[in-house]
Amino acid sequence: MPDIYVFQKNKYRLVFLALTVLLMILVIRLFYFMIFASRQLSDKARDVEQRERTIKAARGIIYDRNGKVLADNRPVSTISVIYHQVKEPEKVIKLLSSKLGLSEGEIRKKVEKISSREKIKSNVPKETADAIRRAGLSGIKVDEDYKRHYPHDELASKVLGFTGADNQGILGLESEYEDILRGKDGKILTMTDFMGVEVEDAAEERQEPVSGKNLWLSLDYNIQCYAQQAAWKVLKEKNAKRVSVILMNPANGEIYAMVSLPEYDLNQPFRLQTSDQEEKESSSGKETSEKENRPADHNKMNEELNNMWRNPLISDSYEPGSTFKIVTATAALSEGRVSVTDTFFCPGFRIVEDRKIRCHKSGGHGRETFREGVMNSCNPVFMDIGARVGAQAMLKWYRNLGLYEKTGVDLPGEASSIMHKLNDIGAVELATMSFGQSIQITPLQLLRAVSAVVNGGTLVTPHFAVKTEDPVTGKTKTFAYPEKRGCVTKEVSQTMKELLEAVVSEGTGKKGAVAGYRIGGKTATSEKLPRRNNKYISSFLGFAPADDPKIMGLILIDEPEGVYYGGTVAAPVMAEIFENVLPCLDNL
Repeated sequence: MPDIYVFQKNKYRLVFLALTVLLMILVIRLFYFMIFASRQLSDKARDVEQRERTIKAARGIIYDRNGKVLADNRPVSTISVIYHQVKEPEKVIKLLSSKLGLSEGEIRKKVEKISSREKIKSNVPKETADAIRRAGLSGIKVDEDYKRHYPHDELASKVLGFTGADNQGILGLESEYEDILRGKDGKILTMTDFMGVEVEDAAEERQEPVSGKNLWLSLDYNIQCYAQQAAWKVLKEKNAKRVSVILMNPANGEIYAMVSLPEYDLNQPFRLQTSDQEEKESSSGKETSEKENRPADHNKMNEELNNMWRNPLISDSYEPGSTFKIVTATAALSEGRVSVTDTFFCPGFRIVEDRKIRCHKSGGHGRETFREGVMNSCNPVFMDIGARVGAQAMLKWYRNLGLYEKTGVDLPGEASSIMHKLNDIGAVELATMSFGQSIQITPLQLLRAVSAVVNGGTLVTPHFAVKTEDPVTGKTKTFAYPEKRGCVTKEVSQTMKELLEAVVSEGTGKKGAVAGYRIGGKTATSEKLPRRNNKYISSFLGFAPADDPKIMGLILIDEPEGVYYGGTVAAPVMAEIFENVLPCLDNL
């Protein structure tokens, strides 16, 4: 009997102890939820009771250097439906179908889908959205949004880039400065019941969006227009594959214009450009057989779009041809391997090892000084001075002038140069390098290097962005870009400016002259790879005023038909651009 009593007594104690421990655990958990997890639980409860809708932030405006708007925003709306709030589904379906241009079947699937919120269409014009709102049908939500708008359509398309459906920058400056331009979205928090139905007369909580910062560029709208018009003219006259132009301040790297034709419509960036022939046949009710048989190949479409969007001035390298003789001449003068009065003899070719490398003048230039060799763009003269400098010193000057590095331009997708390794340079390679063949650089790398040659020796950073501006406070922040001084001596820089001015006043660049102005420059006619296909790039690099350059331009005409010499085809186009731009130079 005592044993049974002891057993029962111990049993009660164990039960009491277990209950006590359980109660303590419950008290601790309750204390934790009430004190430490209260905010987290409150937020979760609010999420159940509130529906969140986004208020899109306005993207920052992009201006040219004079305040001309290059990219802004247009108010649009996003139309959605909330299943639990739709009281008259047939009316909702018919209204949205008629206003949004969508089939009733497509809208019905979304209206009848059980979800907290179903998007019907975004980027709806404000007038259409207002009409839907005025209909007053429950369950339809009209939320404010913005759509990027480019008021000048194709202008500077390969510089500005564009945004996607979510208003996020995809290409160009829109992508490069996404963090500055995009802003911060706001929110509308609406009270709902356990079924997700909004509570009538309940106050909404609104968190206002913060607009993105505005971006001011060095680009000049008028100069961009002048360059684009001149480029279009020669593109059509020479039936060229492409025409590209850069205009830059060689003293500080500010880019005034960048054109690469054909451009594309920034407001319809996914629409492929059509040729003139396709447009004619389309307007006459015909389609080309190629168009009829074009496969619906997604990869091919992406490739064509990427080619259309591509900016070859920074993303493609090329053999520069005779404009590169500026670099060779600078290296030779800097190394003390040549003087302006040194004499050479050109019979129309040079024999280098087993190669006969010709001058553009088949009969040769005969006896000429170095100055005349530069004016005549004589290949044998430059092969001779290239041999004097030697491969190692030549590559040193390529490096000094920034040709082994990217320029640092504030655009995505910049390419690098393609150079020979020192051990791979023989006599033939050194000879061809001296007049701009067998090496590849980007057009912007060339412009940057020559800027250092004529600005007194400073290697600048080409760029577009000048400053940002807060649209609310007006507070601005100016960008700063790295420079490298002492790349070329003042004496060599002065000599090169005089030589390049002589090219335009007396030599191959005469058609690049502009009455009343001192112009320096260099022509080029580079044969594209593979050789002997009769495909050329005609180019001209010019700057003004020749004694104190404030603007430098480079034009490339890719595969012109007929006459293709740079001095004949490209130089006059740059002269036409300069005629329009130089009178405004003091205002830049």
